[in-house]
Amino acid sequence: MGGLCSNRSPRTKHVSQEESLKKNLGKYLLIILPILAAGYMLWPTFNFYRLDKERALVAGDSAALEQWERSYGEAYQAARNGRLKLGLDLRGGMYVTLEVDVLRMIEESADQSSIDDAFRDVISKTRAETNNTDLDVLDTFLKNFRATNRSLLQYFTVTNAADPTDESVIAKLRRDVDGAVDQALQVIKQRINKYEVSEANIQKQGARRILIEMPDVKDEKEIRTLLQTTARLEFKRVLMNRELLRTFMTIDAVLKGHVPDEAKAVDTSAVKDSTATAKDSSAIAKADSARQGDSAKVDTSKKTPTDPYAGLPEEEARRRYRADYPFTSMIQSTIIVNERAQPFSFVGVKPEDFPENAQYRFIIDEKLLPRVLSILERPDIRKIMPVDLDIVVGAKTDDFFAKQGAKVYDVYGVAKEPELTGDAVVEAFPSFDQAANQPVVLMEMNAEGAEKWAQITGANIGKRIAIVLDGRVHSAPNVQNKIPNGSSQITGMANAEEANLLAVVLKAGALKAPVKIIEERVVGPSLGEDSIRRGVTTSVISFAIVILFMLAYYALGGGVADVALLMNVLLVVAALAAFGGTLTLPGIAGIILSVAMAVDANILVFERIREEMAAGRTLKAAVEQGYAKAMSAIIDSNITHILSSIVLIYLGTGPVKGFALTLIIGVVMTLFTAVLVTRAIFEIIIAGGATTFNFGQKKA
Repeated sequence: MGGLCSNRSPRTKHVSQEESLKKNLGKYLLIILPILAAGYMLWPTFNFYRLDKERALVAGDSAALEQWERSYGEAYQAARNGRLKLGLDLRGGMYVTLEVDVLRMIEESADQSSIDDAFRDVISKTRAETNNTDLDVLDTFLKNFRATNRSLLQYFTVTNAADPTDESVIAKLRRDVDGAVDQALQVIKQRINKYEVSEANIQKQGARRILIEMPDVKDEKEIRTLLQTTARLEFKRVLMNRELLRTFMTIDAVLKGHVPDEAKAVDTSAVKDSTATAKDSSAIAKADSARQGDSAKVDTSKKTPTDPYAGLPEEEARRRYRADYPFTSMIQSTIIVNERAQPFSFVGVKPEDFPENAQYRFIIDEKLLPRVLSILERPDIRKIMPVDLDIVVGAKTDDFFAKQGAKVYDVYGVAKEPELTGDAVVEAFPSFDQAANQPVVLMEMNAEGAEKWAQITGANIGKRIAIVLDGRVHSAPNVQNKIPNGSSQITGMANAEEANLLAVVLKAGALKAPVKIIEERVVGPSLGEDSIRRGVTTSVISFAIVILFMLAYYALGGGVADVALLMNVLLVVAALAAFGGTLTLPGIAGIILSVAMAVDANILVFERIREEMAAGRTLKAAVEQGYAKAMSAIIDSNITHILSSIVLIYLGTGPVKGFALTLIIGVVMTLFTAVLVTRAIFEIIIAGGATTFNFGQKKA
């Protein structure tokens, strides 16, 4: 019998452990899965800094950098987009607050020949009252103007009102003032994106101010000039013809070095592998074919060129194609003949091979746009451009392609010289055409502009006119008929939002609302590194003090709380990375505060548990009662923190918002780690057979 008992006992114990594991599987997953999820969310951050160090090592060797970009470029970009971003105070950069001078716009909107001393006095008084305040400029101007007992019609005109009144003038000024900041915002966004400042943050503040944060800015003077230059709106003829095809092919030749003697000094090492993936190219081509509504074949050449890449492996064929056509290989090309569309390639053809009456469309993937823009700005490329042709890119991605899973920009050939500038536009506003059931934009021009516009539209019926703001095309409508009176209706917008944006663009060239820098701060990289070092040091010291206190006062219970504490910090940082947040010094302060709140929750629970154990309850009952009785106090304190943080987010700006956002994330993670995770750990310990646990000094 003794031998039989000896053999069965271990087996019984093994079965008990197995059952315990199954019973507590959910609790184990509650602890392990969040840690794995945090690691997954923080992997892009780790991978980015690893790849960034590798990239820095080969940055001085153009050939090595090209090879590195070919091998790791996509992974580097994906990691860059998904990493935890650092604020200006941690990485360095430029912080600017702009103010839109809407009073200047009101002054410029008046008939200059009618302005007298009384009007100038109103302007001066209004400026003195609104300077360095957030008062409504138009309301203040109208208040001061009414004191003169004059009519607004003495100074202002309304072109689209049959019976102008002071009320119609006020309505027009209100539209202009409300749109002034939107116009400035749109222009600045386009300029900053064109300058390729990474991760710039641009947002409104108050009634007429714009906040701009630009990390990693190297040339502050150039940025100042960029921000304060007056917007340039132009109307240019669209030239999608053989000359544009010939220019594309010449750019290919320049990038390869196969050019006439006077243009052979070319830095071909700057051309990197930036071809879209086969998947992206396929999606774009498929979407374009679907948009044209026809996949029929079109004879695009007089003879079918021999495929020079036939028989090669796919990867080798693509490599050679990119090498032979470094510019046009980045562009998806479509030819339209007799309303039938077909993608085409520049391989083995000449401009003369394409039909004279064809229409063309060229689009480029969003990932390749910076590369194409940098090529077009190169001095050697500008040198070989035709004197009457310019190559420009659309200002926004195409909505139709976005629905097909591809983000693309149109590439246009336009006349170098504008037919008309934005100074001629006096009004533009979105509307809706009931007959066509589509959004439209109505545009009005002054007398001189209307006369020129009649000549331009009359000479270009059936052709396209591009609306270009600061070198980017916002729309390229087709001229349907001659417009004699300067009142135009622009159609073709996908939705009301697009119509409103185009109206903003058109008015950006008409309304003279300059911007001025009222605050500017530059944070150097060395100062940012010092901030990171100090922030990390402060965080480590504070964590260490809290961890040691919990161990000293609550013994093993404090150790469980410390595990949850470290998990809390990990989850907060991972959540910031996952939601695209930016870590700043105030954000670090928010993390430290959330740590203190997590400890506070644990202290409430542990004190309750100690009281229950002092009353003679078992460990299991004491843990259950401790969490149950402390829960209301924990929830109340955390809800008050969330409410105060929400107020900070809505009313605060910049660093205050960052602090509040981090604090809210910390509160949510505190409720998870300090309540659910620690309780799961205690329940696993109790399920393992523990009947006692050291929570520090016993309660009397």
